[in-house]
Amino acid sequence: MSEAGEFMDHTLQMESTWEKAAEASERLGGALKVYGASVGAVRGTVRDTLKRYKNLDHDDVTALSSELWAEPVFERRLAAVVLLQTKADILVNTDLTRIEGFIRQAGTRELVDPLASDVVRPLVARLEGLAKERAERVLERWAGDPDPGLRHAAALAAGTATP
Repeated sequence: MSEAGEFMDHTLQMESTWEKAAEASERLGGALKVYGASVGAVRGTVRDTLKRYKNLDHDDVTALSSELWAEPVFERRLAAVVLLQTKADILVNTDLTRIEGFIRQAGTRELVDPLASDVVRPLVARLEGLAKERAERVLERWAGDPDPGLRHAAALAAGTATP
């Protein structure tokens, strides 16, 4: 694991409580493991990571998001989402492939909804030309996919569904 990934994972574990872990585990229905860190702690961890590792470029951010996502732990995956939300302005249309994988593996709308609304929608909105056309084709494909999470994400990203 990268230094930034280790920092984030360790911090999220240190921010956890068994009470929050029990509540989150019940809410998520066992779809993912949970540490028990609050949403505020996850956001703070991402903020602290970006301050500590100031020179993360596009490739570093996307690799870190994948590294966090690799373990089926809710807080790690939420940290990946928050990282992508925070750095959405550096994402490009080809990042939709990675995000599609995240959506397919999310296991909960608590991860799908912010990915679609706060990462995919602004990403597609700021694209132009061929990149925008390609991104819109990806969303059209998602809209017709058998995966209900992906169809939901396409509708959210297009602004035709509510979270």
